[in-house]
Amino acid sequence: MDAKKLTEGQRSYEAKRAAKAGMSLEAWLRDKEKRAKEEAAAAAKVTVAEAPAKKPGFFSRLMDRAHKPI
Repeated sequence: MDAKKLTEGQRSYEAKRAAKAGMSLEAWLRDKEKRAKEEAAAAAKVTVAEAPAKKPGFFSRLMDRAHKPI
């Protein structure tokens, strides 16, 4: 989040949150951006790791059965 792109209401809201955390607005926005990037990277990593194996298609299963001995 860039402080220049925030509306006045968003800026005041983020300033209140920063004050509550005991940080400056700039430091708060840098920390918030850093946390967002880390969470996005972790979510992408989990999504790739948990992709289930795809079931073989109809013709693939048919060919596997055809090649098996009786």
